[in-house]
Amino acid sequence: MKTKCKNLAQLKIGQSAVIDSFTDKHIALKLLEMGCTPGEVVKLDHIAPMGDPIAISVSGYLLSLRKAEASTVLISLLSTVN
Repeated sequence: MKTKCKNLAQLKIGQSAVIDSFTDKHIALKLLEMGCTPGEVVKLDHIAPMGDPIAISVSGYLLSLRKAEASTVLISLLSTVN
């Protein structure tokens, strides 16, 4: 189940979300080429010790992004059932 829309830079380690859209056309083109397409599920796996960059699982591989790039990706969180 999807919940509130955020941006990718706001995820916490272990959280998953679905990509909704992008706020920057230039960065969006690069991310689309790397498999970050609307509807794709992403998961935050790692955050560097200084907080930047972050590593996400997307399209079957691990992708490292700067937080500034990640903040241009709008997402819907996937709720977890406990």
